[in-house]
Amino acid sequence: MKTLFLSIVLAFSIVTANAQQINSVDKLTASYIGVKDALVGSNAELTKSRSKELLGVLTAFPVKTLQPKQQKTYAAYLEKLKYDSRHISETILIDHQREHFQSLSKNMFALLSGLNMTSAPLYQQYCPMKKAYWLSESKDIRNPYYGEDMLECGKVTATLKVAAK
Repeated sequence: MKTLFLSIVLAFSIVTANAQQINSVDKLTASYIGVKDALVGSNAELTKSRSKELLGVLTAFPVKTLQPKQQKTYAAYLEKLKYDSRHISETILIDHQREHFQSLSKNMFALLSGLNMTSAPLYQQYCPMKKAYWLSESKDIRNPYYGEDMLECGKVTATLKVAAK
């Protein structure tokens, strides 16, 4: 009976930890999408604000709850993501924000691919004019590199599938 109880507690702990991890990844993803959406709208002030939020989420991410391999992946991309988030958050020059967004997007895709913990599909999209990628929660193209000038320029190149539970 005691063994059964301990097994149930352990299983519940694992399920709870996994749910917390996925919630943290979702929060990270939502913060990134906030930056992307602000760039789609060519709103430099909002992009600056959303990037500060992303920087906070990156810093507060509960890395210790991840598996060792995932911790290594997070550590490999954290400083790169913080660097670009910080640069975006320190300016209202939209072209400079978009320049750093290109690198931010590349590293965010690599991080999320490595963590394999998204609760909703994400789509990697590509702008042939800018030769740059970004992530979107929708298959619909809303280009953050050119805003309304070329809003629908791009294509879906990859999909990050929902993590197995």
